Amino acid sequence: MPSLFRRKPADLVEESVTPVTPDEESAAGRPRGYTPSKKELGQATPKRPGAGRRPGAPTRPLTKEEAREQRRAARAESAAEFRREGGPRDRGPERLLARNVVDSRRTVGTWFFGGALIVLIGSNQAMPPIVRLLSNVLWGLLALGVVVDSVLISRKIKKLVRERYPKSTERLGSLYFYAIMRSITFRRMRAPEPRVNIGDKI
Repeated sequence: MPSLFRRKPADLVEESVTPVTPDEESAAGRPRGYTPSKKELGQATPKRPGAGRRPGAPTRPLTKEEAREQRRAARAESAAEFRREGGPRDRGPERLLARNVVDSRRTVGTWFFGGALIVLIGSNQAMPPIVRLLSNVLWGLLALGVVVDSVLISRKIKKLVRERYPKSTERLGSLYFYAIMRSITFRRMRAPEPRVNIGDKI
């Protein structure tokens, strides 16, 4: 009579063998710490959007006329920017103050080059003596006017810089020369362009 507490060898073999799925079979041969890919997990990798990619190279090279036009446009844009903002020598609040002082007043220097042209023509030996004399007088008056105007501009700049920028490291001599050179330039040719009108209080 078979014992109730003993099992047959065939039953023990059937219990020890368990079904293994294909995923478990493939995982059995992997090393420890292996991370399955998204493809193995059934997930699709999203593609990158093409909006931020660089545009492709032009299909054809520029012609000489197109390249010349491109350079001309770049020069015009650079000149317009310099006209608005100026260059490195125009940076700083003291320089801006000096420009505003000059631009807020009428200066004798704006007539300097025009007067110099008249003097040059009038001083010709072919002109009558009275014309040459008047040309020399005009030249002297222009020179005197520029000197007086430069002194007044320099004194005002010195006063305003000491009041508004007491800790400024800008050399006053360089600032005076900068303002005087601007004062003998035609208003429409000044760069950076004037930001104040004539008669405005600085």
